[in-house]
Formats: sequence, C-alpha cells, structure tokens
Amino acid sequence: MGKSLTEKVSVYLAGPLFSRAEIDWAGYLKEEIDSALGDRVEVLWPFEIASGTAEDIFEANLAALRRSPLMVAILDGPMTDDGTAWEVGCHYALFGPRAVGIRTDSRKAGETPVSKVNLMIEESCRAVVGDLPALIRELVAVLEEMPKNDLRPEEPLR
Repeated sequence: MGKSLTEKVSVYLAGPLFSRAEIDWAGYLKEEIDSALGDRVEVLWPFEIASGTAEDIFEANLAALRRSPLMVAILDGPMTDDGTAWEVGCHYALFGPRAVGIRTDSRKAGETPVSKVNLMIEESCRAVVGDLPALIRELVAVLEEMPKNDLRPEEPLR
C-alpha cells in the first residue's frame, strides 16, 4: 500500500547514548532533521521511545526499526558503537542500503586508507557523510528516490 502525501516517513536515529555528549549530539541531529524535513519525516530516537528492562528496550527499538524505512546512524568513535552496528545491519536486512551514516570523527576507523568506518557498516549504508548539511542533502535525495509503495519490509524478522 502506498503512502499518502501527508503521511510522514519514519527515520530511525541510531547511535550510542552512554554519555551526555552522545545524547546531546544525537538530540541536536534530531532537532536539525526535524527542522529541515519535519513536514516529510518523523524521527524515532531510542532515547525517547525505549525504557524499562533490557527486553523492553530491545523490543521497542526493534519495533521502531521495522517501521522506519530510513535510518541515520551516528558512526563517531574509534569504532562504531556495537548497538549501532547491530541496528545498521538489521536495517539493511529489512530495507537494503537506506541508512545514512554520519561520521564527524577525524580518527581512522576503517580497513583501508579510503575507508570511513568498518567495511560492513559502510557497505550497509547508502552513504557516510561528514557533516549536517551533507546529511540533510542525502536524506532529501533518498526521500525523492524511494518508491512510495516500498516503505515497509515484506516480512518481520521476529
């Protein structure tokens, strides 16, 4: 079933949430995405949607992933956060390469001189960008390219 012109596309915002700096950065990205694309997208951020037991958090995040044909993945750090890496892989299994990674970290993190992050993460993403303007441009591009009737996975993973 196709999406109506007024129905927003869900964007899952993946990233580590273990320090005040990580939470502030992700919150800033969410605000900026909402400001730029809020008429077209709904940002689902685990910090706002998941709480309780480990199982509760897992199930809430998995449900949000399943309903989000787009993803923004925060890939900063010496290595991609384990949970973020899992979410990127899960999203790829559900929707193909529709995640947009953002990496503002200047440290080398991939296997080759031109790698931005681990090859499995990089290949699972549509793009890995280095700043907010590039992130917004990439989200606009994927929204324009995405078939209106191809926004949900055919079968749930679980």
